[in-house]
Amino acid sequence: MGFLTGKRALVVGVATERSIAWGIAQALHREGAELAFSYANDKFKERVVPLAESLGSRITLPLDVTVDSEIDAAFASLKQDWGTLDILVHAVAFAPREALMGAFVDSTSREAFRIAHDVSSYSLTALARGAAPLMAGRAGSIITLSYLGAVKSITNYNVMGLAKASLEANVRFLAADLGPRGIRVNGISAGPIKTLASAGVPGLRKMLARVAEVAPLKRNITLEDVGNAGAFLASDLASGITGEILYVDGGFSTVGMSLAQDDGAPPTA
Repeated sequence: MGFLTGKRALVVGVATERSIAWGIAQALHREGAELAFSYANDKFKERVVPLAESLGSRITLPLDVTVDSEIDAAFASLKQDWGTLDILVHAVAFAPREALMGAFVDSTSREAFRIAHDVSSYSLTALARGAAPLMAGRAGSIITLSYLGAVKSITNYNVMGLAKASLEANVRFLAADLGPRGIRVNGISAGPIKTLASAGVPGLRKMLARVAEVAPLKRNITLEDVGNAGAFLASDLASGITGEILYVDGGFSTVGMSLAQDDGAPPTA
């Protein structure tokens, strides 16, 4: 019996089996949670439904996070099917591709700024609003995904860094607002992973190589690393944790300066 047995979770943001959301979903399933999934459109439905079925899920819902009526319909459907909800995983982020390359000032249009913040940050608030009534009296947990670009400038991350900064502030305000209802809200700031979403970030291969060189663990993180952290935050094991951003990045974010690797020989007098 896993530590999430008896819990019900909605996972928003699975695109492929290489999505971070899928890594979290697998960990939730392993620990006994019953899962429901959403898909943004028919193209993603073809990918998500087989993945959901592979984990025994019987619920897949259309859900475009930019459309309030679809959010309302998704939670109304969950209320009819389940009645209650324990866990919400928000793994949604987007900015126009042209905004994620080149100089920040030149590539950041008003429309790109609006889209990035609407999809990547406001959607968490909108989904939390829908989930909260179903979590009443159930020690709910809401989890989202951030990145180091929320607090540090990252080449080519551009407007997405601003959107992630907004998302992390969103976590804190939601935690304060929903805490009295027994609902915890946390974020995971994951190190870079090669996913469908990250493929749109120029220079990803160099980024992965650099992180593996500099991070204290001397490797990149995996979907399993993030999934396990997500399962922990979703569970009663993390009952005293809310409003936090948990870094799962091999320690990369803790390194202030890195020098070229030497040959390992001890220093001479």
